[in-house]
Amino acid sequence: MNILVIGSGGREHAMVWKIRQSAKCDELFVAPGNGGTHDLATNLYISVEDHDGIKAAILEKRIDLVVIGPEVPLVNGLVDDLKSDPALSGLLVVGPGRSGAILEGSKEVAKDFMKKYGVPTAAAEVFDESNISEGYQFLDKLKPPYVLKADGLAAGKGVLITESIDEAKQNLDDLILNKKFGDASAKVLVEEFLPGIEVSVFVLTDGKDYLILPEAKDYKRIGEKDTGPNTGGMGAISPVIFADKDFMKRVEDEVVKPTIEGIRKEKMDYTGFIFIGLMNSGGAPKVIEYNVRMGDPETEVVLPRIKSDFVSLLEAAARGTLAGQKLEVEPFTAATVVLVAGGYPDAYEKGKEITFTDSMKGVITFHAGTRKVQDQLVTNGGRVMALTGLGKNMGEALSHCYKAAEHVKWDGINFRSDIGFDLQELGQ
Repeated sequence: MNILVIGSGGREHAMVWKIRQSAKCDELFVAPGNGGTHDLATNLYISVEDHDGIKAAILEKRIDLVVIGPEVPLVNGLVDDLKSDPALSGLLVVGPGRSGAILEGSKEVAKDFMKKYGVPTAAAEVFDESNISEGYQFLDKLKPPYVLKADGLAAGKGVLITESIDEAKQNLDDLILNKKFGDASAKVLVEEFLPGIEVSVFVLTDGKDYLILPEAKDYKRIGEKDTGPNTGGMGAISPVIFADKDFMKRVEDEVVKPTIEGIRKEKMDYTGFIFIGLMNSGGAPKVIEYNVRMGDPETEVVLPRIKSDFVSLLEAAARGTLAGQKLEVEPFTAATVVLVAGGYPDAYEKGKEITFTDSMKGVITFHAGTRKVQDQLVTNGGRVMALTGLGKNMGEALSHCYKAAEHVKWDGINFRSDIGFDLQELGQ
């Protein structure tokens, strides 16, 4: 079949890489793609928000299957537009419609959904400009650290955590009154802090049946030992040492099953991925958030561990026949280290020339913020590329990443040298 992947990040490059391995893939396209995807697919320079342009490309390229990577087009209803167009009848689509994508589009809706269907999560209250004074009072009742979350989409950076009550109140002002994330922070969830260690669980569903994909742990903060501001993600590891069979059984029973049941009962249009951000809190899984797509950079460690034909899984989800599918997983460890632009996640420059001073053997290089200018590769985003290494354990996988990172150069390059530090302390 002819397949179109929507998106331009490392997640989409990883999807293109995995889809290309399938015998079921004929022609492969990505819109808009990046400086690395063109080696595996045809880049179509169409914005993820250009619904008409995407529909025209689907018709022109005779696309059979569309896989939508990022959250913005999902929340904005791209799936609904594709499914409602008579000219596209028969098109297979992986991605939830608006009714399902709201689980990421609004943290308030997601929190209410969790409460309704008994999914374990932290207690929270929602505040806006009309009742911000009550927000200050609610913060006074909580114990530090204080967790504030923008209700809407904020490119993975909408969570602020602080030990200081004064800073927490200032954060509330910044989010609501100073519109730190624009309309996304018009409403803010103030949430109790969940102690423990975080893990990301990924589910592929057709709205009624599901497969649980390999889990991963990502590292959000810019600085070593998880310090500094949040980013879109600085690295990831899969598998995760504490996500053993007993813990994952609890995740399936207490989180995945009630989530899928809620999707079915709410009659959500939901085909595709559910990213469940979890806290292992003393052995008990508690949900931090839902995302309605694969994570980035977790996708860059999850997909290399899937042994099954990825296109067969995507097709089954789109056709509603996931019940008959089995998932085979590779036993090795995958690690990824993200190379970012100087200054990221704050202001950074684009257009820096990227050079590779030696062979990049030993890693899979997934591009994110890159583009080709004539024959030269240059930076085009904050997170520029992810280097994924595979090994018999985490140390071996990471050694591949860091050896390769020494051979990538551009002005201002930055990356964390301690990915997996907390898992090392647990004995992985």
